[in-house]
Formats: sequence, structure tokens, C-alpha cells
Amino acid sequence: MITIQKAVITDADKLTEIMKNTFDEEARRWILNQEISDYNIQPPGYSSVEMTKYMIEELVYYKIIYNKDIVGGIIVTITGKSFGRIDRIFVDPDYQGRKIGSRVIELIEKEFPTVRTWDLETSSRQVNNHHFYEKMGYRTNFKTEDEYCYTKRKESSSDIENLIENKDISNTQYENCNMEKTECYQVNLEGSSFSNSNLMNTHISNCNLSHSKFQNINFKHSFYADLNLSYSKIRLVTLGGVHFIDTNLGDDKEPLSFERCDLQGTKISNSNLRNLQITDSDITGMTIDNIPVEKLLEVYYQELKK
Repeated sequence: MITIQKAVITDADKLTEIMKNTFDEEARRWILNQEISDYNIQPPGYSSVEMTKYMIEELVYYKIIYNKDIVGGIIVTITGKSFGRIDRIFVDPDYQGRKIGSRVIELIEKEFPTVRTWDLETSSRQVNNHHFYEKMGYRTNFKTEDEYCYTKRKESSSDIENLIENKDISNTQYENCNMEKTECYQVNLEGSSFSNSNLMNTHISNCNLSHSKFQNINFKHSFYADLNLSYSKIRLVTLGGVHFIDTNLGDDKEPLSFERCDLQGTKISNSNLRNLQITDSDITGMTIDNIPVEKLLEVYYQELKK
């Protein structure tokens, strides 16, 4: 008996353990040179319980049940009502070969019957995945030396009301238009501009926004997760109440830089602060492991005078 159920936080440890075992086994099978990083085989955070908790809370995460045991998971992103993306699917190596994956794909499609287009990505190295997804009705729409991208369309365009497809509407201007609940998929918006517009509750996922510019925007109560902001510049930004969790400096370890910033009451805990530099700053009340920094500096300067 194969079923799927929404994952809950108490499942995080178990699901992380299974995910790690699954993807590590895939790496042993397909990555002959262990110095190679393949993020489709070992995706970022795949062994992190905190990443699993984030995905349970913020994405659509189902645990896979075989008889009464949790044997894997499937994580999807649903955009609007018509578009879905399978972010990850994994089955415990001890349970593979029992047609669990194919049944789970069928179950997730039944769970979201309005989704007519499904996307996913897999490593170019995982030849078995290529055969599996093609058997499930997916077709390659893009591939590189490292990655294969697949799409599955469930119904014809003629069945969709108000669908505009394969049209060149570049250089078009829209003014005073009601575009509420508009859905865009595989749309080229490069160089587009949005001004004086209401974009509340907009959902943007799996999009390339590199070199974009956001100015004079109200982002209150917005949520940002699983983003690459390397080399970005944030200027004249109000950050009151902002919370950074499980954030790092990327592969290049380029340091953050704060200049002329008011960081009163800021709390940094359980973080890697090696080579952190603080200069020309007001450190009144600042503590490290509950020890006042002012007292530490006072002792230090006293020692220098001896």
C-alpha cells in the first residue's frame, strides 16, 4: 500500500535521514570523481534538518508511506492553479525497485488536478531517471552537460479559458488594467518595467532575476528563502524586524560589509564569525557569550600599558 501524507515538523529528522541516505547512494553510483559537485544529485541542504523544516513549513511537502513506514518524500512548488514543479522526490534505497516512485508521481498529480504543466530537473548523469521520467510522460525541453529539464503537459490548450500561448507581445504597454490572478509560465519578461502597480501576494518561483533593480518598493511582511543574493547591493533599506536564518556566504565566502548602519539590539547566535572585523562602531551594551565587549577591551588596553 503506497500513500502520501502532508509532512509535519516531527517528521523532519526521519525525512532528513532518508533523504541523506538516498542522495548519498546516488552520488556513490553516479559521481565517479568525488571532487565534482552535482546539485541535482546532492541538492543544497539535503542533509540539514533545518532545511527540511523550512521545506515542510514553506513548500508543499508530502511524506511517502509504504504500508505503515515512511520511506521517502516528494516536495513540490505550486504556482497559481495551473503550474507545478517537482523540486525533489526521494525513496529510501532499501525500498527502491517496488514502483513506489511511479505511484507517487500519479498520486501527486491527483492531489493537484488543476495543474496542467509539471516541471522537474535531474542530473545528466542519472540515466535511470531519464528513462523513468519519460515513462511517466515527461519530455525533455532543455539539457546541458550537467542537467536535464523535463516538462509534462496534461491537457490541450483548447481546454483552458483565457489562455494566451506562443504569442509575441513584446514592447506592449499595459495601463490601468486589471490583471488580478494572472499566471505566467515560461514567459520572457527581460527588460520589462512595473511601476505604480499592485503586486500584493505575488508568487515568483524558479525565475531568473539576475541584474534586476528594485527601487521604492514596499516589501513589508514578504518572505525570502532559498535565494542566491551573492554580490548584490542593498542600500537605504529599512530592515526593522528582519530575521536571517541558516544563511551563508556562498562558495566564494565573500564577506558581508556594513557601513554607516544602525544595528542597535542586533543578535548574532550560533554563527561562524571567523575574521569578522568591527571598526569605528558604537559597541555600548554589546556582548560575546554574555561577556561585555567594553570590559574585554578595557582589560586588553590595560594589558597593553603594562
